[in-house]
Amino acid sequence: MLSAHNVSKSFGGFQALNGCSIEIGAQSITGIIGPNGAGKSTLFNIFGGLFAPDSGTLAFDGHDIGGRRPDQLARLGLVRTFQISRELGELTVLENMLLAAPAQGGEHVWRNFFAPRAVRAEQEEAIGRARGLLEQVSLWPLANEPARNLSGGQKKLLEISRALMLAPKLILLDEPTAGVSPLMSKTLGEVIAKLRAGGLTLVIIEHDMDVIAELCSPIYVLAEGRTLMSGTYNEVVSNRDVMHAYLGKVA
Repeated sequence: MLSAHNVSKSFGGFQALNGCSIEIGAQSITGIIGPNGAGKSTLFNIFGGLFAPDSGTLAFDGHDIGGRRPDQLARLGLVRTFQISRELGELTVLENMLLAAPAQGGEHVWRNFFAPRAVRAEQEEAIGRARGLLEQVSLWPLANEPARNLSGGQKKLLEISRALMLAPKLILLDEPTAGVSPLMSKTLGEVIAKLRAGGLTLVIIEHDMDVIAELCSPIYVLAEGRTLMSGTYNEVVSNRDVMHAYLGKVA
């Protein structure tokens, strides 16, 4: 469903990606791991349209996506979340969800005057969809709460739920359990597993190897901007090259 072939990206004299290749199968939870500086975040930013690659090809669901903007990718069904949640804190939880609703006619001033019933119907439909998604993650009781008041884990759930408002085919999750409690980490894992069971494809960057082991197959290991290997969790953790990448050759 999503692929990168021989993708390279440099920033000044720093080579963040150097011929990286990866293939994401449909309806899978693919994990991407690697030491700091391996190129994981750069790859996500390229997949998400924040950076254009210097070279290489990108494809999503049969489309060449090299150089496309994030909004164009979202319309194709490719969305992402961020390691640090990017909620709009002064807006309520529900308002954060409604901002993500696509194709709202009320955004065009003239429709509010000439087609108010259609605009209202669209708004009610978006509210219903938002409520359903928030209920799935137990956030609906907080719908009218300013998003800044949520806990770190609840903000992560809001971030995922907001992405789902776009009806995506694939979500890129950047460290979804970083900085949350063990209990919330378990909850996030359950939510992610249910999304895959519902037919969604997910790609996860994560440093918590327990989360990777429980959720992800296959797992890609990046090191120095290249794809070091891919395989199951047991194959990855028993590979000598992976040990060298994380701990150094002496270790």
